[in-house]
Amino acid sequence: MFLRVEKLTRGAGFEFVNKVVGGSIPGQFIPAIEKGVRQAMTSGGVAGFPIEDVRVTVYDGKHHSVDSKEVAFVAAGKKAFLDAMSKARPIVLEPIVEVDVTIPSDAVGNVTGDLSSRRGRILGNTTLGADRVVIHGQAPLAELQDYQAQLKSLTGGAGSYSMSLSRYDPVPPRTQQDLASKFQSGEDA
Repeated sequence: MFLRVEKLTRGAGFEFVNKVVGGSIPGQFIPAIEKGVRQAMTSGGVAGFPIEDVRVTVYDGKHHSVDSKEVAFVAAGKKAFLDAMSKARPIVLEPIVEVDVTIPSDAVGNVTGDLSSRRGRILGNTTLGADRVVIHGQAPLAELQDYQAQLKSLTGGAGSYSMSLSRYDPVPPRTQQDLASKFQSGEDA
């Protein structure tokens, strides 16, 4: 079976297109192919994360009048999709969060340095009364997994933070390679 995979704009979702002509794949097996593609998208083809925002077009293939069964077309759809994805150079996206960190003013240097070391960007700050400052920034969510403990250490327990989802950005190439290697070897990402 032959599939074409095209990227769609972020948030567009998934499209499955049947362009098979001449009966090379009987129409009753097209939903099975789509099912296999959807299974592959859910399990991920790069690093184990779901694949989104693609158009998949099935345009050719073969069938056997006696041996063709739905389960075979599900498996073939999954395999063809994973093969096409490996050639398409997909990217892994990671969540970027807006973070506001309220700290004593004497901890500004340590906290901004720590956020920067976590691939964060400092967007500015707001001075509050009583020698307090709010640092406004953005950082990858993955880099903030142990942030509460680190902030407590940097501020002597006097710091707090809040965060909200901002967007998704591509992970750095080296990180994507590491994720893909771990996925292929069966390790937890």
